[in-house]
Amino acid sequence: MPKVFEVKNLYYITHIGNLPSIVDYGILSHREVERQGVHVTPIYDADIVESRKNRVTPDGKSLWDYANLYFQPRNPMLYRVVAEKDKNDIAVLAIRKEVLNTPGAFVSTGNAASAATEILLPQQGLNEVRQLSSILMSEYWKEEDGSKRKIMAECLIPERMPPEFIDTIFVASHVAAERVKQVVPDLSIPVIPEPLMYFQPIRQIKIAPNISLNEGDMFFSQLQTLTISVNTVGVMGKGLASRAKYQFPDVYVYYQDLCKQQKLAMGKPYLYKRESFLDFELADNPTNLSKPNSKKWFLLFATKRHWKEGSDIDGIQQGLEWLLHNYRTEGVTSIAMPALGCGLGGLEWKDVGPLMCKCLRQMSVISAIYLPREKQIDEKFLTKEYLLGTEA
Repeated sequence: MPKVFEVKNLYYITHIGNLPSIVDYGILSHREVERQGVHVTPIYDADIVESRKNRVTPDGKSLWDYANLYFQPRNPMLYRVVAEKDKNDIAVLAIRKEVLNTPGAFVSTGNAASAATEILLPQQGLNEVRQLSSILMSEYWKEEDGSKRKIMAECLIPERMPPEFIDTIFVASHVAAERVKQVVPDLSIPVIPEPLMYFQPIRQIKIAPNISLNEGDMFFSQLQTLTISVNTVGVMGKGLASRAKYQFPDVYVYYQDLCKQQKLAMGKPYLYKRESFLDFELADNPTNLSKPNSKKWFLLFATKRHWKEGSDIDGIQQGLEWLLHNYRTEGVTSIAMPALGCGLGGLEWKDVGPLMCKCLRQMSVISAIYLPREKQIDEKFLTKEYLLGTEA
């Protein structure tokens, strides 16, 4: 039975510099901010805010008359904010769900500024939001299927959301948590670093000046080339390959063509030099991004011949050697890789890790290895001494 999205909190995204006034007076609507002359450090896109001015609720009021809270904070707005601002300047406030009982509140079935979104009374809106469970709990979204709009479902609170509803403040790091304490010294609200919410690795271990081991979501890496473990028969059924298939269908088409032409083989990865900017797909109003993320390339790296087989460590080593000898001529400037063949592939990190790290250490580009989520790795196999040898 599919999981149903459970509303535990709602969320407000803001600049840490705005916290003193929010803690004192609450979250104000755009109209109230202007009326009261409250100084705020804006993080929103000006065009988006302007478009909200002309959209009205069933009460006939403009969206400017409401403070807007999200059901899912890890969304296209936060993605754009993190892309444009220092992530350590941003706070996500978790708001107790009882705020939904505020008189005059509404719930939207997506980005409230969009004409395709319904704005409903709370109970009806919540029923519709639960129908979006798979989207609200997803790790990614797309424009084509509407998930980019729907994952931004909102709760609209008229004029002001009182500060008593603030439950927790999430930040990107311990550095940001310290900044919050400096800005609001007597804060009684818990401040919790939650890097994954901010599209950052949960954990990073530096193995060499150019290599880190990461725990997190590789598909949000800022590095140029993302590596996808595949087989040579054209099936993307599970794991990262399945994620790539649905999030990046053009990658899947390219991969299938390679397999049909029998060009993809063990020991010979293929680079798909994709033209589109990833930020344009993931950020809200991406046309206003001043510095979009570089065009994402995908390295299709065969770790097994058939999807029914286990991963082949000899083939992986040959593929790594190909990468070492060809990355410069192919134009690879940085690379993110999963733990090749581990996890669903059946190989052990203690065997694959040293092969990968010793190869990447010889490359003159920044690289990140994303550790498998499927199993816990003993800490002794995550040290530079083990992965690179005693000379490290």
